Amino acid sequence: MKKADQLSEGMQKVVDLIDGIGAGMLTTPDSSGVLTSRPMMPLEVDANGSIWFFTKPSSDKQAPAGKVNLAFAEPSDGKYVSLSGGSTLIYDRNKIEELWSAAAKPWFPQGKEDPSLALLRVDVDDAEYWDSNSSRMVRMLAMAASAVSGKPVGMGENRTVHNPVAPSPAA
Repeated sequence: MKKADQLSEGMQKVVDLIDGIGAGMLTTPDSSGVLTSRPMMPLEVDANGSIWFFTKPSSDKQAPAGKVNLAFAEPSDGKYVSLSGGSTLIYDRNKIEELWSAAAKPWFPQGKEDPSLALLRVDVDDAEYWDSNSSRMVRMLAMAASAVSGKPVGMGENRTVHNPVAPSPAA
């Protein structure tokens, strides 16, 4: 995944966590309001904290009146990230060319010229992350200590981050 430096320390931490996790789950409301999720592989996080994906166009991946959620998890490392923001389908052939790699070919067998290939940009407004920064054994001991003490002990970092440079969804 390509990643640009972020303007805030909090967003930089979010981007670094996502980079180490890989695929995430994109959750959107369908036409009847039911939440649905699908796995998505991020291609790039730009300097505004927007996350780019290849996709096949569908209206349920955009959120003109609301928000989408992206969730990334790496339980073995105790890393979890949840992001919310708006989404926009983009048909920019130059950007598709820039982000294209052979790894996308199984999903888009016609390659970067595939007429059903588009980009989905998720403009992150807010994020929350949990990062234990310790081994599974240390986390298990911390959970036991938390259960005994009745409060979280040594469970790592949990932080909510507002993206100060999130573009408007219409941008």
